[in-house]
Amino acid sequence: MQIFQPLRLHNLRGDLFGGLTAAIVALPLALAFGVASGAGPTAGLYGAIFTGFFAALFGGTPAQVTGPTGPMTVVMATVFTKLIAQNPEHGLAMAFTAVMLSGVFQILFGILRLGKFITLMPYSVISGFMSGIGVIIVTLQIAPLLGHPASSGVIDSLQQLPTVLASPEPVAAGLGILTLMIVFGWPKHLARMVPSPLVALVVCTAISIFVFGHTDVARIGEIPQGLPQIQWPRLNANQLQAIVGYGLMLAILGAIDSLLTSLVADNISRTQHNSEQELIGQGIGNLLSGLFGGLPGAGATMRTVINIQAGGQTPLSGMFHALVLLCIVLWAGDITSQIPHAVLAGILIKVGMRIIDWDFLWRVCQVSIRATVVTYGVLLLTVFVDLITAVAVGAFVANILTIQRLTSLQIEKVRAVQRPEDDPEVILTPEEGYLLQQARGRVLLIQISGPMSYGTARTISFHMGRSHEAIILDLSRVPLIGVTAALTIEKEVKAARQQRHRQIYIVGAQGQVADRLRRFKIHQVLPASHFLPTCYRALTLALETLGEDITSVNLINPPFCHLPPYPTMTALSTNEVVSPQAVK
Repeated sequence: MQIFQPLRLHNLRGDLFGGLTAAIVALPLALAFGVASGAGPTAGLYGAIFTGFFAALFGGTPAQVTGPTGPMTVVMATVFTKLIAQNPEHGLAMAFTAVMLSGVFQILFGILRLGKFITLMPYSVISGFMSGIGVIIVTLQIAPLLGHPASSGVIDSLQQLPTVLASPEPVAAGLGILTLMIVFGWPKHLARMVPSPLVALVVCTAISIFVFGHTDVARIGEIPQGLPQIQWPRLNANQLQAIVGYGLMLAILGAIDSLLTSLVADNISRTQHNSEQELIGQGIGNLLSGLFGGLPGAGATMRTVINIQAGGQTPLSGMFHALVLLCIVLWAGDITSQIPHAVLAGILIKVGMRIIDWDFLWRVCQVSIRATVVTYGVLLLTVFVDLITAVAVGAFVANILTIQRLTSLQIEKVRAVQRPEDDPEVILTPEEGYLLQQARGRVLLIQISGPMSYGTARTISFHMGRSHEAIILDLSRVPLIGVTAALTIEKEVKAARQQRHRQIYIVGAQGQVADRLRRFKIHQVLPASHFLPTCYRALTLALETLGEDITSVNLINPPFCHLPPYPTMTALSTNEVVSPQAVK
């Protein structure tokens, strides 16, 4: 694994233009996210600078642009609110400590190569979570849009909504509505050259200065210029669990957001990202961002797409985007301090509306009741309860439903027959079918197709516990067997040994299945002759053991199925009928 991606200058012009364009788009969003988080616009800018530069330098997606995003900002707003309320003196420092911890967790995710697992979250959970965050953003920004102070939570915002709608501040509301008209109505062909958030920011701020300069409009206010101060990590025993929990939540959310954006970047740029390297880059960026008082960041889809479309191809584009924002912080603070809160609220409402997964929320109701329950349940939990609870409950319920469905499918693949006509889906050769018929119900054939997980253990135990003199367990079509299923087989084999009149034969165990059975030492319980390559062999031996006369049966031996032999299985000739005496 490389420390950082090699910097190439073959596309310098495209990278510079792409980075500049991405910075223009990132500026109003960084300011808006900083204000929405409660840490101030400077925190948003520093978050975009540090995560944007170092995630590009150390990351694994060449043209990805990293910075504060809507989901991360909503989580940080919760972190700031709760930690400051619990510890007013050091709550801010502890919140930035959570950001640093998120970076450490992401670095560990990358080192442990967990990138491929993080994106395995069910889409119904991701959609509900992201849509819930979009609803939170829109709900919290209605009051600032109309000139009122922002509420600290969704419930407070909804309770104040009648008052806010009944008494809007005229100038702020006018600027906010004009912002919405621009960001939603700006032509798409012009947005490729000049993004709508930047147009709204410049136009509405100019109007607020030159037309309504004498009115008392809520603005960002003074932005400290110069380099940021270091926020040393601070842990408090009383809030330690909360800090670590928030750090882990930010890490997982940022990892999912970034890796999904990496997939989008791959599709557009026809490249292949490195998930583990990307997580390490994101972790370094968030670690340094928290250390210098910046918001946490993640791969930003819109900024990444704009960067690639403008010509960005290498990490230089993301690094240049961060340097442009740094120049704005150092030398353009007076200009950005005049931006009204209502304008930023309008921009954030557009972001929140884009985050809501409208298409899936509509289609899921027509596709699956279970997915609908999970999606809307996660959405409501995200909005009204807690972000961590929403993801945990949603993932748990979605996985339980998936396991239940897979278990049902696996159980359907378990066939238990005494005669060939009992189940037409049982796969037997004519010779095997004739032999099973000759057993007259004394032999039970259990045939399984597909993986055997713990979901099938109960069904296997039921069939193997039935009162038959011989049981043939056909595993030739089983590629994988779980621990619980193997334990079930071991238990039934030991029970059959105690009941000496019952015989069990295992057919076709190979690969992982044979290895798992060997580890459970089932070959020490069953004779080697009871591990056979084909059902034909097993049926022949079972009938001989039961004393059935098959010498008069004119059978054509099927071709030998060249399966890897069980480790302790005796090699048998394919041209002879097996008898109990032959294997002793």
